[in-house]
Amino acid sequence: MKTKSLLSTASLALAIAAFSASAQAQIAIGHLADYSGGTSDVGTPYGQAVADTFAWVNKNGGVGGKQVSVDTNDYGYQVPRAIALYKKWSAPDGKVAAIMGWGTADTEALTGFLAQDKIPDMSGSYAAALTDPEGTSGKAKPAPYNFFYGPSYSDSLRAMLMWAAEDWKVKGKPGKPKFVHMGANHPYPNAPKAAGEAMAQELGFEVLPPLVFALTPGDYSAQCLSLKSSGANYAYLGNTAASNISVMKACKTAGADVQFLGNVWGMDENAAKTAGDAADGVIFPLRTAVSWGGDAPGMKTVMEISKMSDPTGKVYRPVHYIAAVCSALYMKEALDWAAKNGGATGDNVVKGFYQKKDWVPAGMEGVCNPSTWTEKDHRGTLKVDLYRTKVAGATDGDLNDLMAKGTIKLEKVKTIELPRKPELLGW
Repeated sequence: MKTKSLLSTASLALAIAAFSASAQAQIAIGHLADYSGGTSDVGTPYGQAVADTFAWVNKNGGVGGKQVSVDTNDYGYQVPRAIALYKKWSAPDGKVAAIMGWGTADTEALTGFLAQDKIPDMSGSYAAALTDPEGTSGKAKPAPYNFFYGPSYSDSLRAMLMWAAEDWKVKGKPGKPKFVHMGANHPYPNAPKAAGEAMAQELGFEVLPPLVFALTPGDYSAQCLSLKSSGANYAYLGNTAASNISVMKACKTAGADVQFLGNVWGMDENAAKTAGDAADGVIFPLRTAVSWGGDAPGMKTVMEISKMSDPTGKVYRPVHYIAAVCSALYMKEALDWAAKNGGATGDNVVKGFYQKKDWVPAGMEGVCNPSTWTEKDHRGTLKVDLYRTKVAGATDGDLNDLMAKGTIKLEKVKTIELPRKPELLGW
């Protein structure tokens, strides 16, 4: 063999070895994002924030000196596609250390597999069924590898109903207030339905039959006419903002006098801009202690992370972006702990989530609400911050300007700390 051939063979061997070492030197995580499906209106800023956060983590030394390799996939909010991706991520030759997940239907479909394969999943689903790691409540199957940041859909709805019962008294209205659950007949909007209706009855509401509307925007005049004729006083919107906007506009046109209670994905600054005055007065939960541009030390970190995809620093980031930064940084710190304590394996990452009480990721002070996960209870927080959208005037133009001028405001209404009742775990 000629010297040149020997050298090229040696070079190739070195390149393969270097590639192999590089692959081993990385920590792999899977990332499910919805950029094109039924929840893409809120999935897009959330997914972008996850990608930006890990790009920023890598720029600042990675995890335990290793880069994080994030396999981001737009699965279009389709469960079969999520399962196919999971098969890739759980395969022995390419097993990920963790998953940044998304929807309720796919997260619940994967829960058993996650436990079997020991892969933690920090989801964008806040279904209460994901909060019972041991399945001791009997209300949900064990979900030891499922986590999310923020109050569950059920706990947020309980808090909004407590506010609504108080609001009814303050207004001095006679009789029982009427409550209705609205949303698609789908695991995500339905997740808190039974818990919410039980709480409403307990608080003295008359619970009306639910009103169904699809996850996609459309003409929901018929639902609004039903809402109006039912005499509902408080209506929970269980879908994401895009279809909720259609409902709010149609109900304003129909003259339905109702107080809307939005789920955590059901209202944001973009929705207020699109819906205009139809969104004025909606009550919804905020997962973070501040919104974009808020006065908190951790906002400096958020702005640095945002520049990973917006070097100008001029793009307004809605509430979902900031919540995703918190979610990704909790995962990053759990990975950090795992890397230092036996390696970034799924089992160690889960243990990483149990190491701190009232935990705020480093550099996110005043932004991420303190969270605590234990081996017996994955309800990270029972504190629910309720906000009201205020829309005053035309909402054409740039969102930054509309927020700066106060045309659109997110106004804090109340903080409700729910009791950690064992009987409500997983429900």
